[in-house]
Amino acid sequence: MNRLQLLENWVAQQFPGKPFVLRPASADASFRRYFRIQVGHESWIAMDAPPVQENCAPFIHVAQLLADAVHVPEICAQDTSQGFLLLSDLGNLTYLQALTEQPETASRLYGEATDALINMQLTQILENLPAYDEKLLRYELDLFPAWYIACHLRIELNDKQQAVLEQVFACILQNNLAQPRVFVHRDYHSRNLMVSEPNPGILDFQDAVVGPVTYDLVSLFKDAYIQWEEEQILDWAIRYWEKARRAGIPVQQDFGDFYRDFEWMGVQRHIKVLGIFARLAYRDGKQAYLDDMPVVMQYLRKACERYRELNCLLNLLDELNNCNPEQKVGYTF
Repeated sequence: MNRLQLLENWVAQQFPGKPFVLRPASADASFRRYFRIQVGHESWIAMDAPPVQENCAPFIHVAQLLADAVHVPEICAQDTSQGFLLLSDLGNLTYLQALTEQPETASRLYGEATDALINMQLTQILENLPAYDEKLLRYELDLFPAWYIACHLRIELNDKQQAVLEQVFACILQNNLAQPRVFVHRDYHSRNLMVSEPNPGILDFQDAVVGPVTYDLVSLFKDAYIQWEEEQILDWAIRYWEKARRAGIPVQQDFGDFYRDFEWMGVQRHIKVLGIFARLAYRDGKQAYLDDMPVVMQYLRKACERYRELNCLLNLLDELNNCNPEQKVGYTF
């Protein structure tokens, strides 16, 4: 029996004697799939997380951890042996759709998203969350040479280029690991935020960790799927920083120092995301992620231009582009 039939049978058990309609709601970069269940005038979301590839336990744990702080789906029923969860429905309007169709709402929506972010960062019960430690941060950086350079660009780094990458990675990690640590959602961006009441509804939090205070803000403002002018990002970052200081979040007391941390955290994330997008394309056959690379590369290049310690990475990106000009290393001009 296939997964869809198993899911339909399980949903039928949750609504005995009631007719229902089950339709695809969304899929994400993992093996998880989501379906909207309509029963009369009410709707729920069913998560299908195949146990061989996915583990529902972190989702359940983090949902319970955040339930009193922010708007996350309520877990209405669960069968972890089969990998099924029945969740409350937070609606079908993502931040990405709302911001694309009505960009004039951006300041209000991002203001509410940073309020929710601060509420998450105030979470004190962190003992059972993984650490965003050097091992994990380094693993993510290594996705870039393994998947972006080797698979996407089809280039093998020489010893000198490898040494440059090692030097830059060491600088990035030094900054990231020195930042204050808080609850980190890890994918806090426009595809995982729903326009809802209360706003926002927050999804895809199962990979939460304890890590650098600027990480989720980078995910939110330097989003791979929608781009804003740097002046606008700076303004929103200042507004977050002011609210975070008032709330007692351990941000740097000087905004210039905070923004430098924000940008260096962004460099780590952009390097990781380029590797992940390449892996999704070449390992998992999700070619659409290649179209999202140019925005991420633009973020990375601009940060490298601003910081002397990162200039050598910018030079390396130029070298790689010259070696493989047809890929253009994701430039946007």
